[in-house]
Amino acid sequence: MNIACHVPGEAQFEQLRVALARAGFACERFASDSLLLRAIHRRSFDFILIDLGDSQANDNLFSWLTCRAGENTPVLVLSALRNAEWVAELLNAGADDVLLRPFEEVELVARIRAVLRRAGQRQARRAIDMSGFQLDREAASFCYLGQAIELTPREFTMAWLFFSSPGVYISRETIGSAIWGTGSEVAGRTIEQHVYKLRKKLSAALAGAVNIRTAYNQGYRLELAEQDAAPTA
Repeated sequence: MNIACHVPGEAQFEQLRVALARAGFACERFASDSLLLRAIHRRSFDFILIDLGDSQANDNLFSWLTCRAGENTPVLVLSALRNAEWVAELLNAGADDVLLRPFEEVELVARIRAVLRRAGQRQARRAIDMSGFQLDREAASFCYLGQAIELTPREFTMAWLFFSSPGVYISRETIGSAIWGTGSEVAGRTIEQHVYKLRKKLSAALAGAVNIRTAYNQGYRLELAEQDAAPTA
């Protein structure tokens, strides 16, 4: 899938590029709104991602959103403005979704897939196969080098979350929402216990092939054996 990205800053674009590449998405950067709009009119993209930063003053893009008759390429807008009225304006203008900064990579990818599903381009991942690990979402099965490892439904959901974004820290809030639902309030201690049980089960069965690392104020991340371990707080 090819994503057109309007991201003014190089550092911000690199962050997005890495996150999208991990999910199997290719992206092309357009540093200005004029370059983006020119490319959209001349070429076909599967998805459009626009980073407005902390600004509301982009009349070109706002006008394009409101006037793109016949243009149904899904659009996700990134914004640093935590302003409900501004978000509502973007959605009413034609954006398919708005994601507020700062955000986690796993949420960005999930939002893109959700928008694609609503647009009729089902991109939901049904299986993960990497470094000898096989996860099947339909069967809720987890295997390593062909050997099945029994996980509870919650453990499998947590494993799926980690293996979907290896090397990326996932917050307790994200884990709680994925396993217990968005509206639920789960104590951090409960999440820690579930992570501990999954870590213990994987350590016993996989002989150090993976590690779930904890970092203060960042959450948890999955590290494969070939990855260099990063220092933690």
